[in-house]
Amino acid sequence: MATLPARSPRLLWLALGGLVLTAHLGLLQLMPVPMAATDAGTPTALRFATRAVVPEPAPPSPRPVAMPPPQAARKPVSRPPPAMAAPATLPAATAQSPEPQPHNPEPPQSPPPEPAAPPEPPASAPDPQTTLDTTASAAPTPTPAPAALPLPFRADRLIASTRLIYSLQTSKFPFPVQGELLWLNQGDTYSARLSYRAFGLSREQTSRGHITASGLAPERFSDKYRSELAAHFNYAENKISFSANTPDAVLLPGAQDRLSVLLQLGALLASAPERYPSGSTLSVPTTGPREADIWLFTLAAIEPLDVAGRALPAVKLERQPRRPYDQKVEVWLAPELGYLPARIRITEANGDHVDQVWVATEPAGP
Repeated sequence: MATLPARSPRLLWLALGGLVLTAHLGLLQLMPVPMAATDAGTPTALRFATRAVVPEPAPPSPRPVAMPPPQAARKPVSRPPPAMAAPATLPAATAQSPEPQPHNPEPPQSPPPEPAAPPEPPASAPDPQTTLDTTASAAPTPTPAPAALPLPFRADRLIASTRLIYSLQTSKFPFPVQGELLWLNQGDTYSARLSYRAFGLSREQTSRGHITASGLAPERFSDKYRSELAAHFNYAENKISFSANTPDAVLLPGAQDRLSVLLQLGALLASAPERYPSGSTLSVPTTGPREADIWLFTLAAIEPLDVAGRALPAVKLERQPRRPYDQKVEVWLAPELGYLPARIRITEANGDHVDQVWVATEPAGP
């Protein structure tokens, strides 16, 4: 009878393990596969793996960590103050710290004698040119701006009382309209009236006041069209009040109204025409029926006007608008008419205009 060879216990344990593994695989294939909870839309890959479960060793107990002892806060080290700078009269070597000498220094040697300084020249008076240059290089002391001086005015150059007749053209009315300027020179007082009449309708501006050493000084200005609006010049209280119940305005020196300003410009040109070359600008405080403003007039040129069949020399002045809804005013002052307006053209912001041209002169009357 044959005898079986003796097998080692290790082979028996391996064979037994294989049988157990085969039995587990057969049972798992017969059971339904569970779905694992994963992110939506991501299929789960199913895999089988076998592994030997080995118990993990217990984690070692924590050891106390030795912390370094806290260090004491460092005190700020006080540094010695910086050495004072040496006086300017001392040489640079004196201002520095002495260098350390060797252990066996050599005997000091006497320094060579310094050359004698040249004698200083005797004090004398400063050079005028040098003083002037030094003064010019210094910052100039600001000086206040000089006050504006009144423009030259001569009352004897004012034209006598007269009446000027105008032909008026307007963009709002297709027919010519007649207008007139009545100027009354009464020596120390004046009055002026500019009026237009057509088909029973009228528009009238009046100005009256005094003739002073600096020109016209209006007291009352009125603008009448269906109803009347007026401005009153109160020189005692330095204010201008309005009948339209608008706020009072400050009465500035040389202030004019919208009618007297044209007469004042002519009076200034008649007094000293050589003082106003082309390009000159005159600033005149000007008051209307509701408010006061500053009007700037620029002397454009001397233009001959074609009026009454002949050329009439005249000085043209322009007031350009500076704000919305300002009027553009052009006026031609004729020396032949005593620098009264030979033509006045007013243009509104929307393009509407009124153009009046002198056609005749008549004696002044009531």
